[in-house]
Amino acid sequence: MEQSKAVRVLLVSTYDLGRQPLGRASPAAWFRRAGTDVDCVDTSRQSLTEEAIRRADVVAFYLPMHTATRLAAPLIDRVRTCNPAARIVAYGLYAPLNENWLRERGVSTVLGPEAEADLVALVASPRPQVAIPAARIPRLDFIQPDRSTLPPLERYAALEMPDGSRRIVGATEATRGCKHLCRHCPIVPVYRGAFRAVPLDVVLADVQAQIAAGAQHISFGDPDFFNGPTHARRLVEQLAAQYPEVTYDVTIKIEHLLRHAELLPVLHDTGCLFVTSAVESIDPLVLAHLRKGHTRADFVTAVELCRRAGVRLSPTFVPFTPWTSIAGYVELLDQLAALGLEEDVAPIQLGIRLLVTADSALLELDDIRENVEPFDAASLTWPWRHRDPGVDRLQEEVMRVVAAMREAPRSVVFDTIDRLARGVANAAPRAVDAVRRAEASPHMTEAWYCCAEPGPDISSFV
Repeated sequence: MEQSKAVRVLLVSTYDLGRQPLGRASPAAWFRRAGTDVDCVDTSRQSLTEEAIRRADVVAFYLPMHTATRLAAPLIDRVRTCNPAARIVAYGLYAPLNENWLRERGVSTVLGPEAEADLVALVASPRPQVAIPAARIPRLDFIQPDRSTLPPLERYAALEMPDGSRRIVGATEATRGCKHLCRHCPIVPVYRGAFRAVPLDVVLADVQAQIAAGAQHISFGDPDFFNGPTHARRLVEQLAAQYPEVTYDVTIKIEHLLRHAELLPVLHDTGCLFVTSAVESIDPLVLAHLRKGHTRADFVTAVELCRRAGVRLSPTFVPFTPWTSIAGYVELLDQLAALGLEEDVAPIQLGIRLLVTADSALLELDDIRENVEPFDAASLTWPWRHRDPGVDRLQEEVMRVVAAMREAPRSVVFDTIDRLARGVANAAPRAVDAVRRAEASPHMTEAWYCCAEPGPDISSFV
């Protein structure tokens, strides 16, 4: 114990979907319980100073997603230059996926998600390095995260309501990992179908602390809130009983929305404003390749089930894949318009390009392995080009529209992209009477994405 007290730890988060990073708050609590001196920096909201780097004995980078990992690269180099004696550690979902790349950059220890106990053990050890297998997902006795030294919630993404008002957002997780094996998902090669439920008292204590800090809305960041449907129901019922004025949102797979449709009214009655669901595509070939577990018809049914329950469905997509056609992209826009979802889809979701990351399960597919270019350390991906260059050009044009119209209403951006795509496809303009407009939907002021990123210039979107 005395050894750990003598060591100063610096936890660094670079980006966590516009949210106050749980992956920094949780290990901070573990370190403080062990008596370790720990500093925290979120470079999406704060500057990483040379003073903070120099006084650290251990610098641990939290890498929950692809964008965060890319943003960490120059900071890792900076730590090595500024404080060569510091041990550099990487942890989080994307750390084991990029272990070789991280070690080449001077990272001495690579840990996976749920690394809290291993981080404490690492710092407590008198040895310069501790061999901890990154592939192992430990079972933790979860404790309440310590958010006391994080930037205030007001500095993170807010919830914008249909009337233009904004609510302060807190974020936490009721479960970690996922039961499912979608090929493009970064969770799959790490968790391999495992998931962990966080005890209700720990989740509620974290929520209560954030409400005390000003949160009016809670975003549950679980990969799938209905991986444990009974756990989820108990949580939202207790949340509503204690804080009936607080709203929330969750992420749920299409197949779970259908399988647990009886819980949708429960979500509505307990304050759920919208459900995010990774639809990804309506093309049966793409859905099969991604191993999504739902069909286009399932998606349509899920929209109607959510509407009947009074909960908005906010679908996300990866519309540009090696199997996308220009006609298929227009068909996707037609389907969204027919369902009246123009206000429920974040514009950036219409321009996302499939990422093939290190160790991605997509590499199981012959046509992926045969068509990707050599691994690119700068982008941390296996790059690919579409057989039809017009599809790649359309994706680039869509992203230019999204970047240029960031302040415009969603439906206006949708219409602009629709006209662009129809022009490329030589398709007739959409008939006015075919357009069914929905009211503006509650949504985050920062578009969130985790299994993909907007493009090479990530700095313009984060």
